[in-house]
Amino acid sequence: MRIPNAVDAVRALVGLVGLGVGLYGLVLLLDLGTDNLLATATWVVGGIVVHDAVLAPATIAVAVLAGLLLRRRLPGAWVSAAVVLATVTVVGIPVLGRFGARPDNPTLLDRDYAVGWAILAVACVAGGIMGTLVRRRAAAREGR
Repeated sequence: MRIPNAVDAVRALVGLVGLGVGLYGLVLLLDLGTDNLLATATWVVGGIVVHDAVLAPATIAVAVLAGLLLRRRLPGAWVSAAVVLATVTVVGIPVLGRFGARPDNPTLLDRDYAVGWAILAVACVAGGIMGTLVRRRAAAREGR
């Protein structure tokens, strides 16, 4: 039998805090009435369907394509970077395209989301470069 340690205690504490916050959110949601409860349920179910029917297959397709195109020339860091960038791009299409922006409410989509996406793209490229350098250095140390 294993003796619980500090890590187990922290995990239990974080889990209890998360459970408490979730229950508090549920109480607040139930106080909003059945219309909001139904709308929330629709969004949750819709999110699951969109994830399973669109986002997950698109991510797998990008991973397979990136793996086929880049495997022999570049390491897995580039495949990972491509998967991250493609996934965030698919999820971000509504804000990148500014769908839902309305002239009568300038607070909707009030940022330049393309700049944020470009920063992420640069971070993905930097991650690919760093991964390549780390892998090459490790290979050189092993004499490969």
